[in-house]
Amino acid sequence: MSASTEIIDPEEKHYGSGQSGRRIPMDVKHRILYAIANIEYGSVEVVIHGGKITQIECREKIRVGHTEAGQRK
Repeated sequence: MSASTEIIDPEEKHYGSGQSGRRIPMDVKHRILYAIANIEYGSVEVVIHGGKITQIECREKIRVGHTEAGQRK
C-alpha cells in the first residue's frame, strides 16, 4: 500500500511526486482521498490518459440485509 502513503504525504506542499517523476496536484489527491473515505463498500478507480489523471470513478455497493422483501422462504 505504498500508493496511499505517497498520496497523503504531509510534507508535500503543492504536489507529490510519483515514481515516474510526474506530479499529482494536491486538490486531485484530496479528491481521491475524499472518495476513498466516503465509501463503505465498493471501489474507487482513477482513470489516467496521457499520463494525467482525468477521472475519478466511485462504485458503491449497497448491502441488503437477509430479512429484506426479496428473500425467499
